[in-house]
Amino acid sequence: MAVTEERLKQSPPCTNNSLSNYLWKDAPDENKWADCVHCGMCLESCPTYEQTGQEQHSPRGRVYLIKSVAEGKLTVNEQFMDPVFACLDCRACTTACPADVDVGGLIEEARGQIRQAMPLTGWQGAVSKLFLHGIFPHDKRLQSLGGLLKFYQKSGMQTLIRKTKLINVMPKHLVEMEAIMPEINQPIKKKYKNNNIIKAKGETKREVAMLTGCVMDVMFSDINESTINVLTRNGNDVVIPKNQTCCGALHVHAGDRDMGRKLAKQNIEAFEGTEKIIVNAAGCGCMMKEYEELFREEPEWRERAEKFSEKVEDISKFLHDTGYEKPKAELNTRITYHDACHLAHGQGVRQEPRDILLDIPGVDMVHMPNADRCCGSAGIYNITNPDMAGAVLESKMENVPDDVEMISMGNPGCMLQMAMGVEKYGRNQKIVHTVQLLDWAYQKEAEK
Repeated sequence: MAVTEERLKQSPPCTNNSLSNYLWKDAPDENKWADCVHCGMCLESCPTYEQTGQEQHSPRGRVYLIKSVAEGKLTVNEQFMDPVFACLDCRACTTACPADVDVGGLIEEARGQIRQAMPLTGWQGAVSKLFLHGIFPHDKRLQSLGGLLKFYQKSGMQTLIRKTKLINVMPKHLVEMEAIMPEINQPIKKKYKNNNIIKAKGETKREVAMLTGCVMDVMFSDINESTINVLTRNGNDVVIPKNQTCCGALHVHAGDRDMGRKLAKQNIEAFEGTEKIIVNAAGCGCMMKEYEELFREEPEWRERAEKFSEKVEDISKFLHDTGYEKPKAELNTRITYHDACHLAHGQGVRQEPRDILLDIPGVDMVHMPNADRCCGSAGIYNITNPDMAGAVLESKMENVPDDVEMISMGNPGCMLQMAMGVEKYGRNQKIVHTVQLLDWAYQKEAEK
């Protein structure tokens, strides 16, 4: 696919690096690749390199390609696009890199260039626009979608479609995803639409704001409910800003940085005046902590984004750092823990959720080898790159201990992907969010 003269006329020029051969605004930042010496320390950490053994599908290979376009050695075309969009953006390479090269940031900026030069067309473009622009940023449409999914589950339609095998008209990976769809419940934003402040149970120690999310609130509202229960149990008034929206992570991962900026601005405004922003989805938290990267060419918004990002904190880290009441009731279960990439590699949160699990009486923790290895979810990567996502998932499932009853984690995308792995490989583990286990222990304690 060639970059036409018409596309060049439509798109603003690159302004942040006069020496770069990237043609559009918000080009990859040369400061991010400057410290890469191609040492290869990143290779073993990369899931796509592990699967392919190809240099262009390694972190240092992708950095080299991105740098080569800036230097005019390559152009933005399919050969450049394929390895950039094949990256899971798991950030494991940055953890492994002695120089902390921000490969994830470079990948997202390069995707922005690709999508400005080569926008999606046809059915792919229509589906992308429908979901990324038409549904995710709009609460009422999201809630309507959730209502349709709930009707599909409760009306008997799901059972009928499965029994008659009509489900098999869909692509195989979508059939696998439908099989593990969680039970749809009422969204938190709808439940508390007339009361956006949920008071602490007992003495109020502090007030926090909470991101309800888009996919999180439609498909995992029970986890949002558990988050509120745990926060209020530990003396926190929980504010749910009404004007908050999708964090924009899926848009930025897809190369739609303009929409990502629009959503970021809405969230920055919605949460201004709050002291702490609690997030229970690793991908959302990582994106919100990196909002300033979207505003390199807008100094005023960058300053506001920096202040915003300083307030964002994962639920497990917040509880760990502020102190929480250790439950007294026993759950009596054997569990293992999976590190969501954007929690462990993206935010550096590793031990805090493990400590919470270990504080629950009766929980027997079993170590998972390579716990911080990507599961293949990566936003919607398991939809856009199902073969690679499936190979990465298979590798991940090989490391899940056989003798555990639950796999705990802190990200909805990982929960869906790991549930698909459990189903596909005949396992029987229950997939849970860390905060759910703490909430269940509190509930069991209250029942006594």
